[in-house]
Amino acid sequence: MKNRKRNQKGFSLIELLIVVSIILIIAAIAIPNLLQARVAANEASAVASLRTINTAMLTYQNSYPDVGYAPSIAALGGSTCDTPDQNGACIIDNVLSSGTKSGFGFTVTQVGSGPPYYQYLTAAVPVSNGGNRSFCSTQDGVVYYDPTGSAIPDQNTCLALTPLQ
Repeated sequence: MKNRKRNQKGFSLIELLIVVSIILIIAAIAIPNLLQARVAANEASAVASLRTINTAMLTYQNSYPDVGYAPSIAALGGSTCDTPDQNGACIIDNVLSSGTKSGFGFTVTQVGSGPPYYQYLTAAVPVSNGGNRSFCSTQDGVVYYDPTGSAIPDQNTCLALTPLQ
């Protein structure tokens, strides 16, 4: 009987518990960092998307001067790009023109009376824990941010926020 116990191979229960506890400690350290990295990536994507929308708005205004800036984010996209028009200019991709990308909701609002419209507000607000801050931009091309992540209702509110450096 003594020889049989010496020849057994494997781990004891205590050794397995130690390994499992070490894995849990590493996971407890890594998961918050992973979530922070995801939020930072989503926010960087939102800022890049706002810059894309700003460029698309200039292209739209040059293509359709009788309208001015696009009336909505959907007008910058389009499903049938064989013949782009002012309702579907096919300037940005369909994911962004759907209004939601990388945990942020995007909106475009015309400001002032028109057409043609010479001012606009575009905003990116986090949805489903996509980020901590909300972002906005106007025809000046500067991206502003709100550290609270709340919705940005109008152009004056946007312009009163801190510019992104």
